[in-house]
Amino acid sequence: MTVLEDRIAMAQSDDTYWLDDMFERLEKMPVPEGYKVEIVEGTIYMSPQRDIHWDTIRRIVRALEDTFGMDVKAFSDVRIDFPGRKNGLAPDVAKLRDGAEKTSEGRWRHEDVEFIAEVISADTAKNDYGPKKTAYALAEVPVYLIADPYTGKCRLFTQPKEGDYMSVTSVTYGGDVDMTTTHLGLVLKTDKFPRD
Repeated sequence: MTVLEDRIAMAQSDDTYWLDDMFERLEKMPVPEGYKVEIVEGTIYMSPQRDIHWDTIRRIVRALEDTFGMDVKAFSDVRIDFPGRKNGLAPDVAKLRDGAEKTSEGRWRHEDVEFIAEVISADTAKNDYGPKKTAYALAEVPVYLIADPYTGKCRLFTQPKEGDYMSVTSVTYGGDVDMTTTHLGLVLKTDKFPRD
């Protein structure tokens, strides 16, 4: 391990301890029912989950289950620590690779994430297109999908490299998001995605 790699590992370890402490404190606070809490670059975000939001998430999870079976390791709003400064993220949908196991601390590893989908909300859109996209690319998540009920479009990001995605495809709701050229090998139909 080089000196730089050693420093990065130490910083990530410090971030994990800080994130653990913050999430423990948040667990003691009354978070309103129906709200999602995550930490993006050290800032705590709390946003309400709307029915349109959940309906879109449900349709994405259903497509994963239809393709990979009911035992697919797919989660919604579960904390996963990602590269970058203090990123304790809770993706709307995260699919893990087969055989993924929790760490000794009881968390999933970002190295095992194969697919992430985020559904835009008015308050957090800047995170989904900004620091979260960067964190996912740094983690080399191969497929990142953003569903935007305000514009009625999906954006598919693939080929992560050096903190960005080299390929971006935009699909208007009603069209199919073709992921057959990725390891997922699925087509996501958006004709019933709700708009806001």
